Amino acid sequence: MKKSAALISSLMMLTSPNANADAIGVYIGAQVWDMAAEGSYDDSKVQQEFNFDDDTQNRFYIEFEHPLPFIPNIKIAHSELMTTGVEINPAADSLQGSSELDLSYTDYTLYYELFDNGLFSFDFGLTGKDFEGEFITLDRSGLDVDNVDEIIPMLYLSAEVELPLTGLGVFAEGNILALDDHTAADYQAGISYALIDNMIVDVDIQLGYRWAQVELEDLEGIYSDLDFDGAFAGVEVHF
Repeated sequence: MKKSAALISSLMMLTSPNANADAIGVYIGAQVWDMAAEGSYDDSKVQQEFNFDDDTQNRFYIEFEHPLPFIPNIKIAHSELMTTGVEINPAADSLQGSSELDLSYTDYTLYYELFDNGLFSFDFGLTGKDFEGEFITLDRSGLDVDNVDEIIPMLYLSAEVELPLTGLGVFAEGNILALDDHTAADYQAGISYALIDNMIVDVDIQLGYRWAQVELEDLEGIYSDLDFDGAFAGVEVHF
């Protein structure tokens, strides 16, 4: 109930009479992220730092744009955010602990296309970031499992610039939040190339860099200061 109320509240805040897409379109995309992780977390303010493994993560999304005024466009994206690690500098009388971290989430975004002239576009909206993850720690004291099941409202921004006659484009997209001592961010920027461009379907390939931060202050009993970053490659199909 708490999650549903947070999502509805976030999406209802998004109202703008000036923003609309210029045509009906469906975008489907997939990305592979070469992710490195670092940071600390615990179920108290005294957080334990871990040496996390680098890993490959996936992201999938679908996006629908339309020309109707006042009604926002919608984008749904699912991102994996999983890694394992070992405790750094355990106490002298303690067994080195291990960690398994899963902060995968689904983004539900409502946005408006504030500007689009064919060469430059800018989108603005709100995202409900739905965390359904867990923090698992194993040490001398035993197995500790903390679950996170929460929707966090975030600001959404996206921009894209097309380079004429080259098939190339530059894009950037991000979500950001600073609320109630929680700080979260998820940014990506890169270049795209139009592999296929015709009246039926467009296919773009992408290459870029992505960075995510999850800094929680007593969210369902969890405190964290975690950073994830690395290069990604992807493909997007536009119908």
